[in-house]
Amino acid sequence: MLKKKNIVILILGIVLGAFIGICGSVLAEFDKTGSQQQSELEALPYDELRNFTEIFGRIKRDYVEPVSDKKLLEDAVRGMLTGLDPHSTYLGEEEYKELKEGTTGQFGGLGIEVSMEDGYVKVVSPIDDTPASKAGVQAGDLIIKLDEKPVKGMSLVDAVKFMRGEPDSKIVLTIIREGADAPIKITLLRAIINVKSVKSRLLEPGYGYVRISSFQSKTGQGLTDAIKELTQNNKLLLKGLVLDLRNNPGGVLDAAVAVSDAFLKEGLIVYTEGRIKNSEMRFNAAPDDLIAGAPIVVLINAGSASASEIVAGALQDHHRAIIMGEKSFGKGSVQTVLPTSNGGAIKLTTARYYTPSGRSIQAEGIEPDVPLARVKLASIDAENFKPVKESDLSRHLENANGNEKQAKPDQKAKMIENETGEEKTEKNAQPKADVMDYPMQEALTLLKGVSIFKK
Repeated sequence: MLKKKNIVILILGIVLGAFIGICGSVLAEFDKTGSQQQSELEALPYDELRNFTEIFGRIKRDYVEPVSDKKLLEDAVRGMLTGLDPHSTYLGEEEYKELKEGTTGQFGGLGIEVSMEDGYVKVVSPIDDTPASKAGVQAGDLIIKLDEKPVKGMSLVDAVKFMRGEPDSKIVLTIIREGADAPIKITLLRAIINVKSVKSRLLEPGYGYVRISSFQSKTGQGLTDAIKELTQNNKLLLKGLVLDLRNNPGGVLDAAVAVSDAFLKEGLIVYTEGRIKNSEMRFNAAPDDLIAGAPIVVLINAGSASASEIVAGALQDHHRAIIMGEKSFGKGSVQTVLPTSNGGAIKLTTARYYTPSGRSIQAEGIEPDVPLARVKLASIDAENFKPVKESDLSRHLENANGNEKQAKPDQKAKMIENETGEEKTEKNAQPKADVMDYPMQEALTLLKGVSIFKK
């Protein structure tokens, strides 16, 4: 019994010594400041460190099952970081590797960006073309169960690890959604997530559409290539552009700066402020504009976070774009990934970012210039609803110019059936355009108005 007691005392002494040693090395950094070192020494938390070693010893001695020192100390580090804010965390070696894969565009899982809220996993945003997006997971959903395992009590790291797995393996998410009367169960198949962060197309001749689903290391170049392709397809400079940042959870800060810079000729894009000198950064625009000053409408919603808000805030402050949609998520903090000697890393919140006018978006979000409610756009069936026109009225006057009546739309683009029963258009028929949702339609209408006004 005496031997066991001596072992515990020795362990406590080693841990206390290690903590004091760490604190001492930190204090040594202030050697050059003299009086500052003295004040830090006086503030050394001896009582708290003593309390820590006491708890450490009790767990080692009394916990129902044996626990390794490595696990206890690693969990203590995780607790220190997760207790700070929802975005600071400890990453083990595998988790750090997965993080690096995520910023380059390929990783395994469900395809959702998540945070922790009230002990549950909150969906910040589903990523385009992933199992989560296709299954209908929405920004703001609270995940309360993974399969049948309650999320309450899990760390965010453990929850993310649970959601990752072998491709084609099944997982059931139980979620609470605002407006739903009862929890919703969604079954998903895990997959390798290959994220193409930039997609583009012409909405109409002269009006381009660029969708950025996340900010990765190559997003800036992807945007440049997309604009060049749109200009070539249009054969003229664009009259306007819709930049879609809805459900974009953010990503790499440099990518957000590159996207903002693509449309600004001068001025501040974003700046950051923190406690240490390295956290203070300022980013300015270079003198170029990929679309030569053509009007821009930026679409955002509650799932637009972090880097998305940097872009929206910069373009809004410089009056370079009209922001349309819903109030954004409100993540105005910067995380720095600091590798550790054991192959892992800590992701630590080190600064707040500010828009060019000095606004902090933290917990506030970007307010759109043109708010849009969430509605579904549905076209009216032309066969069921035909508005009455002058030409339909009895005894209407004929056109004085004697022009022939224009062929009806169904005669211009007559639909015929082939042998397989599939519909196709005749050679002269206009191919069906990609379907636009309500915010996209509103953005295009606004762009047309601005373009006409500028003329």
